[in-house]
Amino acid sequence: MAEIIGVRFKDAGKVYYFDPDDQQLVPGDMVVVETARGIECGEVATANRQIPDNDIVHPLKKLIRKATAEDISHLEENKKKEKSVFAECSKKILEHKLDMKLVDVECTFDNNKIIFYFTADGRVDFRNLVKDLASVFRTRIELRQIGVRDEAKMLGGLGICGQPFCCSSFLGEFQPVSIKMAKEQGLSLSPVKISGTCGRLMCCLKYEQEAYTDLLKTTPKVGALVNTPDGKGMVVEQNLLTGMMKIRMDSAPETAPHIFHKSQLQLLKDAHIRVEKDELEKLKELEKDI
Repeated sequence: MAEIIGVRFKDAGKVYYFDPDDQQLVPGDMVVVETARGIECGEVATANRQIPDNDIVHPLKKLIRKATAEDISHLEENKKKEKSVFAECSKKILEHKLDMKLVDVECTFDNNKIIFYFTADGRVDFRNLVKDLASVFRTRIELRQIGVRDEAKMLGGLGICGQPFCCSSFLGEFQPVSIKMAKEQGLSLSPVKISGTCGRLMCCLKYEQEAYTDLLKTTPKVGALVNTPDGKGMVVEQNLLTGMMKIRMDSAPETAPHIFHKSQLQLLKDAHIRVEKDELEKLKELEKDI
């Protein structure tokens, strides 16, 4: 077993593990640690706990120190600096006439590097821009192209549900989302209804999928043949959450479907949920992460 703490460097960002070096910390504490990018200051997201050695990548970097008032003040100064750096870089992009959109700027805690995050439709030759920025800021410059999902996470906003974006409020990492998930959850395959502000499939489809997968195990699918109290029929509509089903009766196929709860049905032959090729072609852009 190894004792660890989890540290996050951005709001709703990925949590990284460190050795607490015999110090007791609680969520919300600010700490200084060494990362692959250098010395960084982050917030404790996971308090001291023991986890199996197989669950971590050794060797764990040790905590340098709990952040001092001076460290926190320096972090705030960097935040202010990032705003002016953003404005200067935006101006330089216009001067160089580059087809790219600046999304965010990050000054590392040790001020050894400035990272510029941008989006673009294709590859951008920004070599002259890097030279120009390096001459202005006198430090290492890194330009990093990101996808539309990362852009939404950095900028934040409100989703179609009226709540803050999942990605910018509590989802630490993106996970693959597929068209099949939307179909299994009984959603309309209209891009407007299943895509987020970023133009990709909504993240909530992924973390709700497990519940729908369990419900599908006990619920006849659309197209399934079932036996009802009124005779045999075929499922034409289902509500996975309530368990209510609309059944077209074999004895009266032209009349309105009868409504039953799934507990009243006996499954004779289940159906399969498939995403048709033409549906996938129309919506494949929504599955992309970039």
